[in-house]
Amino acid sequence: QASQEELKAAYRRLCMLYHPDKHRDPELKTQAERLFNLVHQAYEVLSDPQTRAIYDIYGRRGLEMEGWEVVERKRTAAEIREEFERLQREREERRLQQRTNPKGTISVGIDATDLFDRYDEEYEDVPGSSFPSIEINKMHISQSIEAPLTSTDTAILSGNLSTQNGNGGGSINLALRRVTSAKGWGELEFGAGDLHGPLFGLKIFRNLTPRCFITTNCALQFSSRGVRPGLTTVLARNLDKNTMGYLQWRWGIQSAMNTSIVRDTKTSHFTVAMQLGIPHSFMMVSYQHKFQDEDQTRVKGSLKAGFFGTIVEYGAERKISRHSVLGATVSVGVPQGVSLKIKLNRASQTYFFPVHLTDQLLPSAVFYATVGPLVIYFAMHRLVIKPYLRAQKERELEKQRESTASDILQKKQEAEAAVRLMQESVRRIIEAEEARMGLIVVNAWYGKFVNDNSRKNEKVKVIDVTVPLQCLVKDSKLILTEASKAGLPGFYDPCVGEEKSLKVLYQFRGVLHQVMSADNEALRIPKQSHRIDADG
Repeated sequence: QASQEELKAAYRRLCMLYHPDKHRDPELKTQAERLFNLVHQAYEVLSDPQTRAIYDIYGRRGLEMEGWEVVERKRTAAEIREEFERLQREREERRLQQRTNPKGTISVGIDATDLFDRYDEEYEDVPGSSFPSIEINKMHISQSIEAPLTSTDTAILSGNLSTQNGNGGGSINLALRRVTSAKGWGELEFGAGDLHGPLFGLKIFRNLTPRCFITTNCALQFSSRGVRPGLTTVLARNLDKNTMGYLQWRWGIQSAMNTSIVRDTKTSHFTVAMQLGIPHSFMMVSYQHKFQDEDQTRVKGSLKAGFFGTIVEYGAERKISRHSVLGATVSVGVPQGVSLKIKLNRASQTYFFPVHLTDQLLPSAVFYATVGPLVIYFAMHRLVIKPYLRAQKERELEKQRESTASDILQKKQEAEAAVRLMQESVRRIIEAEEARMGLIVVNAWYGKFVNDNSRKNEKVKVIDVTVPLQCLVKDSKLILTEASKAGLPGFYDPCVGEEKSLKVLYQFRGVLHQVMSADNEALRIPKQSHRIDADG
């Protein structure tokens, strides 16, 4: 947001600071030439409206994008953004053939009813009958991949295999999707399987208004009993910023009408739904609370009641690594009994393990289904997951340090050279500030501070930035914007990939002040709130 006058003033100040002719020492003169050239390059970018707009929006990667040489000069920032996005699309189109979007689901159903519904009298004379029988009674595997054909056409190949109690089958589907406009797309689907005959389907999506869309899916299923048509239509509308309303009509096999309202905010997800149909009619209410923690913890509960009975579900899910989310849900219902459902999402793959515990409503089954996963999770988290993630983070940090070692070394040398070149200017600034009882930086440190007792074994990694901060003082004020402070003159990153802060002890009007600011946090000093209480 700096004006051209502010840019020129900063450019002149840094040129005076780093001008090679101001330094007689050969080593300082060489260092000043290098820093002077960097300042000149930065000014060349920021003084040109087009390159400045590119840099402001996309940083260095925008300046390095191929194709800017053919862009017309004197464009606005909005036009430059459109041009950048066009160049990005062209680059993405060249990589279309190399991309797929694999998605998969593996579901393994486990029958553990023998743990709670065991009939001991039937097993008295059977060898090994003292051990409950736990069986896998069903499995389902599905996988799909997308193959972009052009920028608007995509082929989707999917297949699935299912088995239950020794019987099973599978199917394979091919879908061709075309984006017809910014408002909609259409999809043709062809399928075949050993349990059902050929399938032909057509799906259409269309935005009716900016707040309303409709989806229609028509299908023809061929079998030995004849042709079974089906039609599903969904009409959706944004009721407000966070709320969607849905109306669904399904005709054919298991015809039904369904209406639902879904409200999704930063801290919660709420759904209420009602369905009238054959053979299932029900009402359902569910709520999910999203904790704003690092692990993205969520707890959820739902109540569903209908002709089939009543089901109450409650559970939680948590992020256990960068790409993995683990969740567990306890289902208690009549006449379904008690089940425990464990789900692991790993990138675009889902692993689902429904464990049926009992056909009856047994308090013991509900207790173990609730407490068992919690005990196992916290034990695994403490003994396995946490040490693994810590070791993984250390490996990544070490790899990052190795890859940036030469660059960081260069930045460190530039920062040290800048500090040496600043000494004379800082001396004059301090004299002027002392004369007016102004702002004097007593001490300043930048890097990783360890104040938490739980992290007392971690090493403090900070650098002294007293001189470069004092050099930025102008008219008894110091203003830092919302950006990493590692890029300031005289600064460098002392701990790559780790959280950093800036701690400043300064004097203003003869009174000591102190403040600690996060790396990307804006900072303005002096402030009354930074004042150190003399009684403390």
